[in-house]
Formats: sequence, structure tokens, C-alpha cells
Amino acid sequence: MNWKQAVKDFGIYMQLERGLSLNTIKAYKRDLNKLIYWLEENKIEESPSIVNQDTLRSYIYALAKSVQPRSQARSISSLKAFFEFLILERYREDQPMELIETPKIGRKLPDTLSTKEIDALINSIDRSTLEGERNRVILETLYACGLRVSELITLKISDLFFDEGFLKVTGKGDKQRFVPIGSYTMKIINTYKNEVRVHIPVKSDHTDTLFLNRRGAGLTRAMIFHIIKQQAIKAGIEKTISPHTFRHSFATHLLENGADLRSIQMMLGHESITTTEIYMHVDRVHLAKVINEHHPRA
Repeated sequence: MNWKQAVKDFGIYMQLERGLSLNTIKAYKRDLNKLIYWLEENKIEESPSIVNQDTLRSYIYALAKSVQPRSQARSISSLKAFFEFLILERYREDQPMELIETPKIGRKLPDTLSTKEIDALINSIDRSTLEGERNRVILETLYACGLRVSELITLKISDLFFDEGFLKVTGKGDKQRFVPIGSYTMKIINTYKNEVRVHIPVKSDHTDTLFLNRRGAGLTRAMIFHIIKQQAIKAGIEKTISPHTFRHSFATHLLENGADLRSIQMMLGHESITTTEIYMHVDRVHLAKVINEHHPRA
């Protein structure tokens, strides 16, 4: 078995058997291709079925010199998953990554925006154009529903269950969940759909896509990043922000206003409550206030 075929088969397995998203699979493949490039560069001719622990350890040491611990940890995780696949398919019997330790990276606290900063961002949008109206609704939806950027750009008109007050969201691994949506956000989405989107010549394969570009196709992740970056500059916000910043802000503001972690977990689509618990560390002032106001011994 050669590396190219092994990586291809691994990708198919991760999609069909594990149900992972295409973006996640691409990340796995990128990590594996880095190893392949390193092997070729160092003229090491070891196939996936015979590459040994010493070779992989040398690669990880080389990787550590050029990437941050978080990226190094992700690469190790990708390699472990790849070799587990080879064992499962009986291409090899051992796990060569077994004794290679993952670097300790700790938890990075998410950046957030205040409600004033979010208002400033949205108010900085030029609403005199169709694109401006669309961009305003995009930012409002990101913040109101805590969506991932991939969930936003794949949102469909048929996913709008406004009579019930929910959006149907397709998250990581094509897992679906219903996210509650407020009356204000429903109103502006309807306005965009009925007064803005109708003026765009829609491509045949995007008739159900909610947010469209000027050519009638779906928006890309890169376009959403660009929109947010440009509006941050206009609003005079110096923080480095991304679509995920709105998701972090959504969760943080819910927590600050008394929402419980379990509800936030369900709305964010986190598989584990430990992922949601990171928001407990964001606003220490708020947590201290909760203790002082509600604990009987405060």
C-alpha cells in the first residue's frame, strides 16, 4: 500500500464510517500530507504499513520546531487516527504512535465582543445596498443563534421553522439540531428573504440556499471572514475577530444573563459539556457577582 492510496482510503472511511464533515477530513489529510512531504524530502522510503516509531518520532520533533503546540497536537491526533484505521483494515498490527506524547497546550480562552461592540459592527454596515442588507442579517444571525460559519453558509430556506421559532442547523459530521431564534432575528431574515434575495438571479443548484452572493450562488467561508474583517475596521474595533467570535459572544452573553450550561451546550451543538465549560472561565467578574448574590454564605 502506498501513501497516496492509504490517505484516499482513510478519507473515505472517515466520511462513510465516522460521518465526519469534509472540512474535518481535509484537515486530517493536510496533516498526513505534511508527513508524506517530510518523508520524501528526507528520502525515507517507508510505506504506511512499515513506517516505524523512530521515523515518526523524528518527524514530530522536526514539526515541533516549526509549528505551535496546538498544531503539533492536532497532527499527532491525525496520525494516531490514521494508523488506527490501518490496524482496523489489517494493513498493520501495531500502533507506531502509541508512545508518542501529545504536547500539553492548555485551554485558550475565547475572544468575545461586548454588546456595544456588536452593535457598533452591525451599525457600521452600509445598508443602502443589497449586499449591505444581506451582511447585516448574516452578522445578526451569527450572534443571535451562535452558529459556526459552516452552519451559516449551508443554511437553507427549508431550514427556517419560524412558526415554531427554530432553525434547523446542520453541524459537524452532518449532525442536525434545532436552535431557537428570537422574533427580531426572524423578522430581519424574512425581510432579507422577501425584499433582498428576490432581486438576485439564483443559480439552479442554490434555489434553497438562504444567503447568496451577487451571482446567485452560496457564500464561502472566506467571504464571511472578509465581511467581518472589513466591518471591524469600519467600526474601529482593534480585536482580531472572526465568525467564531460571534459564537463565543453568543455563549458568553447567555451565561452572563443566567442561562445554564446544558442549554448552551445544546444550542451550540457541543458533543461534550466539557467543551461548553470553557465559557465558565471567560468572565470572572460575573462569576464573582453570582457567588456574592446567590450563595448563602457569601
